[in-house]
Amino acid sequence: MVKALVILVALVLAVPAGGAAPRDTSSYQGLGTWVDIWDGAVWAKPEAAVARMSNLGVTTLYLQTSNYSQRVDLVRPAALARFVDAAHANGLRVVAWYLPSLKDLRVDLRRSLAAVRFRSPSGGTFDSFALDIEAAVVKPASRRTAQLLALSAQLRAAVGSKYSLGAIIPSPRGMELRPSYWPGFPYAGLAKRYDVFMPMGYFTYRYKGAAAARDYTAANVELIRTAVGDDGIAVHAVGGLAASATLAQVRAFAAAAAAQGAIGASLYDYASTRDDEWRALSAAA
Repeated sequence: MVKALVILVALVLAVPAGGAAPRDTSSYQGLGTWVDIWDGAVWAKPEAAVARMSNLGVTTLYLQTSNYSQRVDLVRPAALARFVDAAHANGLRVVAWYLPSLKDLRVDLRRSLAAVRFRSPSGGTFDSFALDIEAAVVKPASRRTAQLLALSAQLRAAVGSKYSLGAIIPSPRGMELRPSYWPGFPYAGLAKRYDVFMPMGYFTYRYKGAAAARDYTAANVELIRTAVGDDGIAVHAVGGLAASATLAQVRAFAAAAAAQGAIGASLYDYASTRDDEWRALSAAA
């Protein structure tokens, strides 16, 4: 009953203004975890990793497929297939994510769509795709924004209106504190193309103590909703870094995400999250 109520509330909050069809945020709900292309030990044993994630209460695996510095569109495609199939066999959703440079939009779009269209030998697919919008390669920021919005429009057109897309963005509070990083960040423009915002709220980069982690997490959610002009926009809160966080900070992060009505939460990343942190996250979820 409680689980059904949580899902119902999330769906209600995901209905855009004007009575449009509800956004599909299901792949981003609940407790998540992250695996990037550098986590070699995790990639070596996908089935074991996913089985453990399931036991820990994880509902979504965020799995990196490539980044702009790689020579291939999909890194370790055979292992990607094993992750996808193992995730679905264990009842997990799996979201692909890619980090673009925004310099060559043809490459960035091709690599994004390679993830969207990926199929395992058994026919398994990713449940959603999220674009990692953090690289500051393109300068000035105004050109970076124009490139980002162009890529986002192309991506949305290619996948159609019903396919769910996530926007992994820099910490909004962090951008406030460092305004030179990405002035004029296009929250409203991204809200037209993506169904879920995923702020990378790495409180360990800036603060010590649980109260600061709580406030930082809350500010990230609030700033997105204010900038978009929609209190119901779906947000999945991302915290970390797990290796540097204290248990008190993790508890405060999870509590703040819940208090702000985030549809899900996760620490970056799976390989560095300690057992006590998992217990705190699972209890909150």
